[in-house]
Amino acid sequence: MGLFTKNYLGVDIGASSIKIVEISVSGKKKKLENYIEFKMPFSQESLKTFHGESLVLLSSEVSEILTALLKKAKIKERKIVLSLPDFSTFFTTITLPPMTEIEVPQAVEFEARHYIPLPLSEVTFDWQVTDKEETVSGLRRKVLLVAIPNTVLQNYQRMASLCNLEIKGMEAEVFSFVRSSWPGDKYEYLPVCMIDFGWESTTVSIVEKRKLSASFSFDVSSIGLTKDLSVALGISLGEAEKMKISYGLDPQKPEVAKVFLDKINLLTMEIEKICEDFFQATGKRIDCLVLSGGTANLFGLKEYLSSIIKKDVILAEPFLAVNCPLVLSKRLKQVGPSFAIALGAALMSSD
Repeated sequence: MGLFTKNYLGVDIGASSIKIVEISVSGKKKKLENYIEFKMPFSQESLKTFHGESLVLLSSEVSEILTALLKKAKIKERKIVLSLPDFSTFFTTITLPPMTEIEVPQAVEFEARHYIPLPLSEVTFDWQVTDKEETVSGLRRKVLLVAIPNTVLQNYQRMASLCNLEIKGMEAEVFSFVRSSWPGDKYEYLPVCMIDFGWESTTVSIVEKRKLSASFSFDVSSIGLTKDLSVALGISLGEAEKMKISYGLDPQKPEVAKVFLDKINLLTMEIEKICEDFFQATGKRIDCLVLSGGTANLFGLKEYLSSIIKKDVILAEPFLAVNCPLVLSKRLKQVGPSFAIALGAALMSSD
């Protein structure tokens, strides 16, 4: 390892898995050093990382798994960047009337009180200007506001402390996703729809110039599809999960595909509406969808969405952002959609 090489860790704690990616950075060269995933045995539906709706992280449970993963992968780096689940993060977009640059922070804080559903003393919030428009009255700004309950942050800190880890940064999953999986120079200045299929929900985000414009969450989920199939065919959840992985939307297995399409068609309509609303508001068409999450690899999903929505649909390939061993290229392409967030978090610390 070079004298000026630094290692960085990204950690993605989900409802059914924990993923870790380690990269090294030497100058402008970024290299994959390690990656590892823990999946909850399917006999247990969830890691239960959060208690009910209180968003209290079960720190000791998760820290034991995280410690074991780091030991198994022989990862010595102790500074990490954590991605925060979208359901624990509040997003909204506000438009400020024309004002001077110095007035903006105070105006954002004033507006935040009207949009954030908790007292400002109970959250940590941040914001960024995502768009500016010259008007007769002056410069009007579009601002993205992000807020996270302090209880969530405190519990992550507690978990890290139990693992003897130092949290270098935390960010919402969508930002990690964007950082690792932007679809290339072709869309550098064009809006893109980025879709993360999670275990318990699906997040649909509109991103322009790598900046989040809007984000929406839907109850179409990996575990939801499995449960639907289990009920429809009268089989166990474990059997349903195996059939989901094996057949997906295979037309040769219509009894399986039909169950999934009921939910996927509803999600497809929502995606089309979100893209159309964005076009009506901005005059800019969205021609690209990027898919991440384990369900992104569902057999036939990419092709089905492309045929219905009539847009370029691609699977996230986050490992293209770093140098990887050639022998692993096929495997990394396959698991890429699942590691988009963990790798994006690692890249955050290296920026």
